[in-house]
Amino acid sequence: MDTEISYLEWLTPYLEWLEPVLTVVIGVCIGFFFKTYLFSRLKSFSDKTSFKGDDVVINAFNSMIVFWFFLASLSIALNNVELGDPYNVYASQLIFAFLVISISLTASKIVLGMLDVWSKNNSSLPSTGIFKGLINVSIFSLAFLVVLQSFGISITPLLTALGVGGLAVSLALKDTLSDLFGGINILLSKTMKEGDYVELSNGYQGYVKNIGWRYTTIQERANNVISIPNSVLSGSVSKNYTSMDAAFRVPIQVGVSYDSDLDHVERIALEVAENIYNELDCVSKDYKPAIRFREFAASSINFFIYFQGKEFGDHNVILNAFIKKLHKRFQQENIEIPYPIRTVIHKNENKN
Repeated sequence: MDTEISYLEWLTPYLEWLEPVLTVVIGVCIGFFFKTYLFSRLKSFSDKTSFKGDDVVINAFNSMIVFWFFLASLSIALNNVELGDPYNVYASQLIFAFLVISISLTASKIVLGMLDVWSKNNSSLPSTGIFKGLINVSIFSLAFLVVLQSFGISITPLLTALGVGGLAVSLALKDTLSDLFGGINILLSKTMKEGDYVELSNGYQGYVKNIGWRYTTIQERANNVISIPNSVLSGSVSKNYTSMDAAFRVPIQVGVSYDSDLDHVERIALEVAENIYNELDCVSKDYKPAIRFREFAASSINFFIYFQGKEFGDHNVILNAFIKKLHKRFQQENIEIPYPIRTVIHKNENKN
């Protein structure tokens, strides 16, 4: 009998923790059940819809649903356990802090995901590093203030200090802030966006890879990466080849002899152009090649063949293919491409 009493006395402290542990385990199991069955059905339903925003919301909640059930069950379990005067309060504050952080992460995923969806359908608010960074800073700053307030730390002096210190920081970081607002100005004015091919007044040209906090990176066709401060870029003259329509006009100048039959030249040149039009995928199919005679030059009659490439850079492929085919065809048709000729008349006057 004494042995049974001593065994119960030894087991009693552990039995007090049995109910809270079971509560947490059951809560986590319910969370997994909720995620596996209910949320999986919601996700399969959202995958069938054309709107991508519901996928963003469900994916954001799906990553946190088990953790929230764990926090809820842990909070219920701790209400039935007496840890002592300060420890119960600390435990509740920690649970609330983790809840706020998890909600902030979920809100960040939802807002950034919606921004990506919105930017694909409407270019008025592009999804770039600047806007994503500002959104994250805003969300997590608010979460940090809420957590401080939950721990009993007054945030009023902190806000006052940030307001006063913000003026000093803005003066010290004048160039950085200038680049930041320069980047925002570039995005809102829509002068360029990520993926555009641009040419700057200083001669640099390439694809815009990223518009960041301070620098915009441009990748040249030679694969070199150029970093340009946003304040400099927003104040410079730039040419955007793909902002409105990526199609790129490709004019090719050709000269033929004055003895050539221009109707025959036109027919042969258009046949070669039609072959290039049909063979090359980089040639825009919305624009048929055209020929225009332009001038009586010093030693030839010059004309232009006009193609249209799908995007900047296609002109190199079109030029290479057309010049080779046209040169070969002109040789077969005995059409002369003359060398530049200059006639010099020398007058020799003998004075006696």
